[in-house]
Amino acid sequence: MAKITNIEKGAFLSLFNRTGYVLNFSTDSFDVFTQNSIGLALCNHYGLSKGKSLTAYINEARESDVIKLLGDLLEYYEVHYQSEINDEGDSYWDSSRKEYQAHYKKCRAVMDRIKLNLTPFTDAGETLKEKFSSAYISTQIDIMLKMQNENPTEVIGKSKEFIESCCKTILEESKAAIDKDWNVSQLVKATMKLLEISTDNVDKSTFESRTVKAILGNLHGVAGNIAELRNAYGSGHGKSASYKGLTVRHAKLAVGSSITLVNYLWDTYEWRKENGRLTI
Repeated sequence: MAKITNIEKGAFLSLFNRTGYVLNFSTDSFDVFTQNSIGLALCNHYGLSKGKSLTAYINEARESDVIKLLGDLLEYYEVHYQSEINDEGDSYWDSSRKEYQAHYKKCRAVMDRIKLNLTPFTDAGETLKEKFSSAYISTQIDIMLKMQNENPTEVIGKSKEFIESCCKTILEESKAAIDKDWNVSQLVKATMKLLEISTDNVDKSTFESRTVKAILGNLHGVAGNIAELRNAYGSGHGKSASYKGLTVRHAKLAVGSSITLVNYLWDTYEWRKENGRLTI
């Protein structure tokens, strides 16, 4: 599984490539920098401008080498472009600076994710401990929203894993028992019971109880429905030559549903922790 997507590589190129130049490097200093970083003087190797040489390398090199060079360039940028990062300088350049700031924030987030050994579609089971947080949720949401257009079939499975990751983290942190054979629906049911938001917890004496119970039941059903969709259309299953994957609109439905469920579960979990209302 790739650790960095083509879209993310493009964000780095947009940050570093300045109309054919790469940051403030001269041709010689850029060759020295890349030689020290990845053992290859890019301009000398490709015989192109700094910007085109960098682009050519990013498009054809091994992923590990690409990440190494992009990481080194990002560190260089952070040292030499503080005024751009911190929004200082001549107001004439404000619009351009804001664009670079947006690219920088994206690139910094990508590198931080890679350092945690996460991929754009992290296997949720391998990254639960100390990694699932509000920030992690935001990162995964950004990834899924991008990938739903690029690979709608793949993102179905990742929506399911996103829900599993959330539930397992809540249950593990609460020291609740987890059966390793539980499917995603059973994980959601156990999590909702722990958080006292299952249909069984609804006060049946209130006027709105029927509506609340229906909403909670539908939320529980989201996980099972996504799992069924994943089993029918997701990656990892043999398909015939006539097989057609899901469309982007189906992917958006799965992603949107998983985001709604995870946000609700996680917000409830954090609220109960903060208010001392989490019991097993």
